[in-house]
Amino acid sequence: MRPHISDHDLERKVRLAERLLREGDKVKVTVRFRGRELAHPETGQALLERFCGQLRELAAVDRAANMQGRFLTAILAPTNKKPAKVAKETGEKEVGQT
Repeated sequence: MRPHISDHDLERKVRLAERLLREGDKVKVTVRFRGRELAHPETGQALLERFCGQLRELAAVDRAANMQGRFLTAILAPTNKKPAKVAKETGEKEVGQT
């Protein structure tokens, strides 16, 4: 994503990341800077913090934000140990079931 992404586009990416995290996958979030945007990496940092804040209940930050050239990346890992699909196949109860 870019540092000046619209709110709707960000929400869509958050929903996609949420789905992937619920399936048990890690998510790599990347902010790409172009041109003069490189002069203000704090806007990308704020965007990543906002993104991670919306997924705080589902994910833990596996690797904090790191600037590599034109890219600011962070990796999120799911907090639940077993994805829902695997729990159903093994016959275990999912979290929240009684």
